[in-house]
Amino acid sequence: MKTLLVMRHGKSSWDDPSQSDYDRPLKNRGRRAAALIGAEIPRRGLTPDLVISSGAKRARKTAAIVAKTAGYTGAIELTDRLYFNGVDGYLDSLAEVADGVERVLVVGHNPHVEGVTARLTGENVSFPTAALAVIELDTESWATVRETSGRLVSVTLPRELENR
Repeated sequence: MKTLLVMRHGKSSWDDPSQSDYDRPLKNRGRRAAALIGAEIPRRGLTPDLVISSGAKRARKTAAIVAKTAGYTGAIELTDRLYFNGVDGYLDSLAEVADGVERVLVVGHNPHVEGVTARLTGENVSFPTAALAVIELDTESWATVRETSGRLVSVTLPRELENR
């Protein structure tokens, strides 16, 4: 059994219209939401063994905040497949994960985080910014992850954690 945590990046800034989409930073709200989700991960016993993030600035920053607050001490793997290659980019990235890794957090973008969650679980889930889905995968190898091979365990939104 493998566990996949799928997260959409935190709220990003549109303040500079000359900035490319790839280089947009997080807003303060996005940083706070990432920290809330990151702190919730170890409370649920879900600290990842590996973090994979889109190379886009807002996703990288989200992943760094979540990793730190979740107690993850490894390197964050950056890949533009989570930005440019849609759902298949997510599945291709997962297929390369070593079988000894039990729990992976991927931080990416909509509509792809919704798409990969739907493809793996058969359930349509809405992903506002910084939302986190937990999926259990009935496999011993990341290379064998297939359509509807997962079960949606939970979806957590930052606003659910704000008044704790």
